[in-house]
Amino acid sequence: MENRPHAGSPPIVADALPFTRGGIVTGFRRALPVALSLFAYGLVFGVLARQAGLSIGIVMLMSGTVFAGAAQFVALGLWATPLPIAGLILTTLAVNLRHVLMGAALSPWLLRLRHPLAYGTVFLMADENWALTVAEFARGEANGGFLFGSGLAVYLAWFSATIIGRTAGTFLRDPAAWGLDFAFTAVFVALLSSLWRGKGDLLPWLVAGGTAAGAEALLPGRSVHPLRRRAGGRGGSATERGVK
Repeated sequence: MENRPHAGSPPIVADALPFTRGGIVTGFRRALPVALSLFAYGLVFGVLARQAGLSIGIVMLMSGTVFAGAAQFVALGLWATPLPIAGLILTTLAVNLRHVLMGAALSPWLLRLRHPLAYGTVFLMADENWALTVAEFARGEANGGFLFGSGLAVYLAWFSATIIGRTAGTFLRDPAAWGLDFAFTAVFVALLSSLWRGKGDLLPWLVAGGTAAGAEALLPGRSVHPLRRRAGGRGGSATERGVK
């Protein structure tokens, strides 16, 4: 006897999400301008990591496996001997909780990929290529390869820049003198411009901007500046409710 789903029941397997080489290449190319800006900020992390006493091996391990700029900067601010393991874990967990919302926003598409492919793609999901992917999918051009390709561009830029910054830190002792500290802000201004959908976005963007400004005034220490800037950027991208 042939097994058929009951009438009115949802399909057992949703249509697979396309994941093509063309999508990977398109995502990689689309993310190159953002990756170049992120490269500049990766240099800053490498320089600060050298000043904090992190070995190049630790920097490679952190950038290669954690791959989270804000969390890595916060970790530098907590780096001490002995290492405050519990504090590092809890702080980085709090900083990266936004990835739960980011993954949920893309879940209607990611759930249509095979599990190994979906989890491998999510590993490469950062704020920058997430925002690019949201805008791409909102235009009806959903291809799982786009998130993977754009994430690969961002990953390579971040990983290589942090290593170069750690190695050449003696030549870049003051990143602000080169204007590198502004690179992160510039990235999110560019990303937000692509996510603007109209007046409905104005209020949440203002709230996010006010929150970031308040944090800038109240929270001490340079190491958490990326967290404050990222809070403002995430507020804008969180208004992308059209992605379902």
